Amino acid sequence: MTKQDSHSDKLDDSNRVRLSFFSTPAHDCSYLEDRQAITLFADPHAELDNHIYSTLSQYGFRRSGKHIYRPSCPTCSACIPVRVAANDFAPRRNQKRIWKANQDIEVDMLGAEFKEEQHALYCKYIQARHPDGGMNDPDPEKYMEFLTSEWSITRFIEFRLNRQLIAVAILDQLEDGFSAVYTFFDPDLPKRSLGTLGILWSIEFTRKLELEWLYLGYLIRECRKMSYKSQFQPLQGFIQGHWDYIK
Repeated sequence: MTKQDSHSDKLDDSNRVRLSFFSTPAHDCSYLEDRQAITLFADPHAELDNHIYSTLSQYGFRRSGKHIYRPSCPTCSACIPVRVAANDFAPRRNQKRIWKANQDIEVDMLGAEFKEEQHALYCKYIQARHPDGGMNDPDPEKYMEFLTSEWSITRFIEFRLNRQLIAVAILDQLEDGFSAVYTFFDPDLPKRSLGTLGILWSIEFTRKLELEWLYLGYLIRECRKMSYKSQFQPLQGFIQGHWDYIK
């Protein structure tokens, strides 16, 4: 990462943690054509932990591998950090249908360890859905570096149909909920709507643990691949420095 500038900020009054942040130079946006993006990163050399991660999530940050980041584009606000209010979630008619239609699927929670079967499904998914997205490197080490970190509480949720692995949802446990890191699934089962199922299960799991939020990353209304998150209501967006309910 090229360091353009940095600043320090205080995370909270209880621990008095100070953390440096670094912004990248402007680069082509990954989601919207003809736009430049700037990304703000928490210091990758700092001693991060789950408390810092949880606190930064409340300010719109997200994890990718060991990096915590958020968009910081001076002329664009298309990326909106969003989170679902799990205890108040009201599924739509099609979401109820998806949930009911997938009751024959078995779900199991595993630790953040490399599994050949999971990796094979990931490679199949990426090749079908994102062949030119810069994520199609099949190297197992890079795969684990992308999905996990040494300081996060990460779980791999397996979805199986007749004992066959058909989807994996990666969740990070935060102090006030969970962060949906990534989901991949069998692209040969489109009628199952496995991506939606993964979010529905995660919302229900968050509610059962009596936690408040499922963080879904960034809603981008102008990008088809990132606009689906508005379908999960009630939804809050982090806009102009505070969370508020959005449609």
